[in-house]
Amino acid sequence: MIRIAVLGDIGSGKSYVARQFGYPVFNADAEVSKLYKKSRKCYVRLKKALPNYVTSFPVKKNNLSKAVMSNKNNLKKIIKIIHPEVRKKLNIFGKKNKRKKIIVLDIPLLMENKINKKNDIIIFVDGKKKEVNKRLKKRSNFNPKIVNTLRKIQLPIELKKRKSDFIIKNNFRINSVKKNVKKVMEKILLNARSYT
Repeated sequence: MIRIAVLGDIGSGKSYVARQFGYPVFNADAEVSKLYKKSRKCYVRLKKALPNYVTSFPVKKNNLSKAVMSNKNNLKKIIKIIHPEVRKKLNIFGKKNKRKKIIVLDIPLLMENKINKKNDIIIFVDGKKKEVNKRLKKRSNFNPKIVNTLRKIQLPIELKKRKSDFIIKNNFRINSVKKNVKKVMEKILLNARSYT
């Protein structure tokens, strides 16, 4: 099985690009949202770690944002509780799709949390800074402080670019993105044997 990992800055369109490959996608952000909504275990642990912010189930993302803004260490507490659960979900996803030729990983902190494997094909989504910022501002829950805090826990973008096998330029035009994904996909399938 070939694992394609899609990386990029916050708001660069990683999830959109990941879906264009046409293979099963593990979306870590979606899994985190599900944990906040459905996991009582995470709720109990978050309530214990952040009693002033987590007071009811399901866990409200807004309250966690407030916790992060009040103290950067709170983000570490959240990550410590949530990430092991996301890893479990990733293992289940891998088993469920083990017969698939390719799976796509949309995990923002893939390298930071050492989830990547040696043979993973790393694809970096390079969005224009101006466009990325414009898109972020349109998000209903946009908070520049939170975005900056999240960026600080990520590895530098230039380092991720250097470690990537492919870079897909995202100008946020559907046809152009699809064309770029297709080109990359052709190269991957051409060299499929060396990735498995």
